[in-house]
Amino acid sequence: MARPIVASYGSWKSPITADIVAGGEVALEQLRIDGDDIYWIERRAQEGGRKVIVRRSSDGRVTDVTPVGFNARTRVHEYGGGDYAVSNGTVVFSNFADQRLYVQEIGSEPKPLTPEAPLRFADGQIDRRRSFFDCVREDHSGPGEAVNSIVCVDLNGGDAGSIIVSGNDFYSSPRLSSDGARLAWLTWNHANMPWDGTELWVGKLSEDGVVTEKEKIAGGVNESIFQPEWSPDGVLFFVSDRTEWWNLYWWKENNVAPLYPMEAEFGQPQWVFGGSLYGFASETQIVCSYSKNGNDYLATLDTATKTLRDIELPYSAISQLRVTGNHVSFIGASSTETSAVVALNLSTKKFEVSRRSREMTVGSGYLSEARAIEFPTEQGLTAHGYFYPATNCDYAGPADEKPPLLVMSHGGPTSSSSASLKYSIQYWTSRGIAVLDVDYGGSSGYGRAYRERLNGQWGIVDVDDCVNGARYLAERGEVDGNRLAIRGGSAGGYTTLCALTFRNTFKAGASHYGISDLEALAKDTHKFESRYLDRLIGPYPARRDLYVERSPIHFTDRLNCPMIIFQGLEDKVVPPNQAEKMVEAARAKKLPVAYLTFEGEQHGFRKAENIKRVLEAELYFYSKVFGFELAEPVELVKIENL
Repeated sequence: MARPIVASYGSWKSPITADIVAGGEVALEQLRIDGDDIYWIERRAQEGGRKVIVRRSSDGRVTDVTPVGFNARTRVHEYGGGDYAVSNGTVVFSNFADQRLYVQEIGSEPKPLTPEAPLRFADGQIDRRRSFFDCVREDHSGPGEAVNSIVCVDLNGGDAGSIIVSGNDFYSSPRLSSDGARLAWLTWNHANMPWDGTELWVGKLSEDGVVTEKEKIAGGVNESIFQPEWSPDGVLFFVSDRTEWWNLYWWKENNVAPLYPMEAEFGQPQWVFGGSLYGFASETQIVCSYSKNGNDYLATLDTATKTLRDIELPYSAISQLRVTGNHVSFIGASSTETSAVVALNLSTKKFEVSRRSREMTVGSGYLSEARAIEFPTEQGLTAHGYFYPATNCDYAGPADEKPPLLVMSHGGPTSSSSASLKYSIQYWTSRGIAVLDVDYGGSSGYGRAYRERLNGQWGIVDVDDCVNGARYLAERGEVDGNRLAIRGGSAGGYTTLCALTFRNTFKAGASHYGISDLEALAKDTHKFESRYLDRLIGPYPARRDLYVERSPIHFTDRLNCPMIIFQGLEDKVVPPNQAEKMVEAARAKKLPVAYLTFEGEQHGFRKAENIKRVLEAELYFYSKVFGFELAEPVELVKIENL
C-alpha cells in the first residue's frame, strides 16, 4: 500500500465530487405496502427535484408509476409529506404544479380527481368501502390564513371534497379502522406545533362519510401524539410523550394504557405528514423503531406479554416503517451505508435491498465514520452531536497542523441529525475538513425535556451548544481552534448567523436560506409556522424586544468574520429579503461577504446544478478564508471586501 501523501488539510483530492453529491443520489421517502408490492417516492435532483412514485412489484421489477410531466408533491403546511396513497393498485396523489389530486390505475395515465381551485391535499387514505379518499385539505380560497380540515373526496371525481372534520387550526393522520366503521385523527391549534401538543380524536363514520359521536382519546396542549394506527382487530394504537418520552400506547376498552415504558423515542416531530415508525405483524405483534442515544433500533413488541425484542440489523437510522404480516419494509441507513429501501422477512430475519439512494459506492478509506459525542455546555448540562474526523486514505495532514472544523447546525430547529452516511458531509471530511453535526438543545431524539431546552431560548441555547461543541473538540486537540467555521440551512442558518454575530468563536460561516430578522419572520411566514416563534422566542408583538434582541440584523456592528450566503429566490418560508438585509449590512461594514441566489429554488435547493454550485462555492470560500489550496479548480466566487 502506498504511503499517504502529506498535504495541508482542506487541500486533499477526493473522489467524492460535488457532481456526485448533487446528482448521484435520490432522496427516498414515503414508503407504502400494497399487497405484495412496495411503493416509495424518489426525489430526483437531476430532474429538478421532481418527486416520482416508484413501485417494486412482487417479481422484483422496479418501475416508475408517476409519468413525466407530473410531480407527486403536496404543499400543505409548505413542507408537505403524505403526497400519495395506494390501495389494490389504485394510486391517488397530489400534483405539485396545480395541487390537484389525481387518481391512477397502475399502467394507466393519471386522471384529475379534484377541480382547479386554490386547494391543497395531503395525508390521505383510500376508503374502498365508500369509494372515498379521506385526507387533509388546506383551503386558500378565502381572505386571511388558509383553512384546514379533513375531507372525503369522491374517487369518481368531480368534487373538491366534503368536510367531515373541521373547526381547529390543523389536522393530520386521518386513519380508518380495519372495518371502516371509525375514523381517528390528530388536531392542534395555534400556538402549538404538533410536537408541543396535539389531540387524538375518534368518531364513528356513517356510510355517506359523516363523522358522528366524536370523542377525544388523548392529548392536550402539553402532550404530543404521533401516528395513530388501528390494529387488525380494531384496537387504536398511538405514540405519546405524556411521560417525557414518545412511547407506545393503546386505547382498549375505553382505557389508555402504555405498552412498554422506556426512555427512548418511538415518535418524531411531525414536520411532514405520513411518518410511520411502527406497524402490525399480527393482532398481538408490533414491529417498531425507536431512537436511543443517537441511534435507531428495530424491534418487535408482543402486546400480550409486553416483551420487546431487538432485531439485529446493520442500520442505525430507520424511518418509514411499514408492516404486512411477516413482511417488513423501511428506509434504512448507517454511518457506512446511504439510505436504502429495505425489505425484511420477519420469520427468517433475512433482508434485501430494493433500492439504494445511491448506486455508486466509494471505498471505505475515503469515508469518515460518525462518532456520537456528548460534551459539556451551559448551566452544567450536556449536549449531543456527531463528530466526523478528516479522513482520506490517500492523504495525511502535516504533523504540526490540525484540521479545520466545520460545525453544522441542522434546520427545524425542532429536528435532529443522524449517523447515516451523507456524502454532503463526506465531501468535506474527505478533503481534510472535520465536521461536527450538532444535535443542540431543542433537537428531537433525546426526550421532551431536551426538546424543550429551546423554549424561549432560540438563538441562545442552540448557539451555545454549537460553540461549546467546537471548543470541546479544539481543547481535545482534534481540530484547529483557529479555523472553526459554522454552516446551516433555514433555522440552522439562523443559528449560524447568531453565532457569527453574538459570539467570537468562529472565523467564517455559511448561511443557507437562513433567518436574520425574527420580526420579519413573525410577520411574513406561512400558517404552519406562523406561531412557532411564540414558544421559541415569546408572543409577538408583546415581546417584540426579544425578537429585536435575538435578530442578527440589528447587531451587525458585532460581525467580525467573513460569511457566504445562499438563497432561493422563490422561498416562501424565509423570503430573500432576509438574506439581502444581512448582505447589505456586511457590505456596509466592509466585511468579506459572498451572496449567491438561485432562480426557481424554494426553501431548500433541489436542482442538481444548484446543489453542485453551492458546495463548490462554499469550499472555494473556505479555501480563501483559511488559506489552503484546492486540489482541483472550481468555478470562482465573487467575495467582496476580501
